[in-house]
Amino acid sequence: MKAALYDRMGNASEVIRVQEVETPEAGPGEVRVRMRLSGVNPTDWKSRSGVTPGRMDSFQIPHHDGSGVIDQVGQGVDPSRAGQRVWLWMAASGRRWGTAAEWSVVPEGQAVPLPAGTSDELGASLGVPAMTAHRCLLADGPIAGADVLVAGGAGAVGHFAIQLAKHLGARVATTVSGQEKGELAARAGADLVVNYREDGALERLRDFSTDFARVVEVNLGANLALDLALATPRTVIVTYAATGPDPNLPVRACMTANTSLRFVLLYGVPRPQLELAVSDINDALRSGALSELPIHRFPLERCAEAQMAVEEGAVGKVVVELP
Repeated sequence: MKAALYDRMGNASEVIRVQEVETPEAGPGEVRVRMRLSGVNPTDWKSRSGVTPGRMDSFQIPHHDGSGVIDQVGQGVDPSRAGQRVWLWMAASGRRWGTAAEWSVVPEGQAVPLPAGTSDELGASLGVPAMTAHRCLLADGPIAGADVLVAGGAGAVGHFAIQLAKHLGARVATTVSGQEKGELAARAGADLVVNYREDGALERLRDFSTDFARVVEVNLGANLALDLALATPRTVIVTYAATGPDPNLPVRACMTANTSLRFVLLYGVPRPQLELAVSDINDALRSGALSELPIHRFPLERCAEAQMAVEEGAVGKVVVELP
């Protein structure tokens, strides 16, 4: 099969190559998926570049997320799953068979049936972003009837955090850095969109809510002062990205706000919570609550360029198309 892969850390253009490798077989409890689209996330380029630690078994096919069709089931898997359209999550976590290849093999629970009417593009966009958003929103309890602030509502995690929060019964405000991103966040369903670079941003957020239950934070170092200005004793500030320099923690201000800080990285989330996220995401898909971001397509041969686009901050979702 054709696959994008790398066998050392480094710049995408220097280490990612496309070549023929042996097509994997589904082992016990596994399914093999004929990939259609491979979704690219910041975690993928960080692993490839060496920004985050990791080990390789001879070579690594990148990307955790994707969509495709099951074409082989392993021992112990219901044979009726063959032919099923699915979305994949964490395919490359501790395994070499990521989604940037014609076929990927995953434990059957990591190939989730796509509800009827759900596009391959949306399926390939879920995984890391949607599951991260779910964890940020629900790790500290239900949010029905609560107010939520999503920082960076035009990003993939922010997009799904807005939509899942709305689906779960919350009111949602979001911050963005410009008009284009504001339009994306509004289309996602945010009740209030605020350009944080404009005067009066804090006042507009305070007018929206005096009791945010969650702040889903993309850049804690840059935004902590704003978050603390909005925090109450029941606010949980949840950060999922290590963007920019580490913040200096203002201990007295955190104490004064009586707020809580939570940090989220999917690889350490217990399996039952990951499975709950998958179930809730599929429920939201079936109800039509989730939508695509703008899609940027790259053929498999340009997988390195796809990763570079994400690394450079492409607005929307970058996917690799499989032949």
